[in-house]
Order: sequence, then C-alpha cells, then structure tokens
Amino acid sequence: MDDPEQVTAAQMERWAGDFDSWAVCDAACCCLFDKTPHAWDKAVAWTGREPEYVKRAGFVLMAALAIHDKRAPDERFEAFLPLLVEHATDERNFVKKAVNWALRQIGKRNRRLNRLAVQIAKEIRQINSKPARWIASDALRELTSDAVQTRFT
Repeated sequence: MDDPEQVTAAQMERWAGDFDSWAVCDAACCCLFDKTPHAWDKAVAWTGREPEYVKRAGFVLMAALAIHDKRAPDERFEAFLPLLVEHATDERNFVKKAVNWALRQIGKRNRRLNRLAVQIAKEIRQINSKPARWIASDALRELTSDAVQTRFT
C-alpha cells in the first residue's frame, strides 16, 4: 500500500475520507495506518467523527494497535476505554462492530487489560441501548471464555 514511515497525517485524512466500505477501511487501518507514527492520535480523533467509515476507522485502529503494537504500554489502551463507552450507543452496524472489536482485542492483550475490558463491558451492558447491550454481551462472551482466560495462566 505504502511505506508507514512516509505516510503523513494529511494523507491518512484524505484516505479515510474516501473510505466507502468496511473492507477498504479495515485493510488500510490493519495493514498500513496502524504502523504509522500517527496511528494513536488518529484512533482517538476519528472516533469523534460522524462519517460511518471514518468513525469505524478510529475503532479499527484501536483493535489493530492492540493486536500489532506489542511494545505499547497498557496505559495507552486504557485511554481508549472511555471512548468505547461513549460510542457504544452508535446504532450503525459497522461502528458498533468496530467498538466491539476494539474492546475484545484490548481485553485479550493481558490479564490486567482483560479485567479492565470486562469491567468496561459490564458498564456498557448497563446502558439502555440495543447496540450497547450487543457490544457488551458479545465482548463478555469472548473475554470471559475459557479460551481467553487460559491464555493468561
């Protein structure tokens, strides 16, 4: 796609503005944008945007960073958790699925983040919103599963 070290923040904005499907959004975020020096800032900034695929891109970046940035400290991911709660009521399918994906990937990094992600999922479950309940139920099912929990022992 491109060299992550050469990708500019302005280029990321242009590309994100052209996203017209979840596949294009996810490919750009998981194969390029998450490796750029701008990934962490864009993850936060884009969650506040209204266009569906730009907003999705923010949460996909969070998931991709949780998967690929093995050196990132837990605190960087903790900073994402309030955004997941804040946007858990978005009814758009591609946004709610990305919020869920980010929550699950953060919660699978290690035991500490798993506990925090489970707490956040329980908080989201209390929100009177169908998307929030779906996000929380699906995330809790995976994050509390034996398969995930045995990874931490």
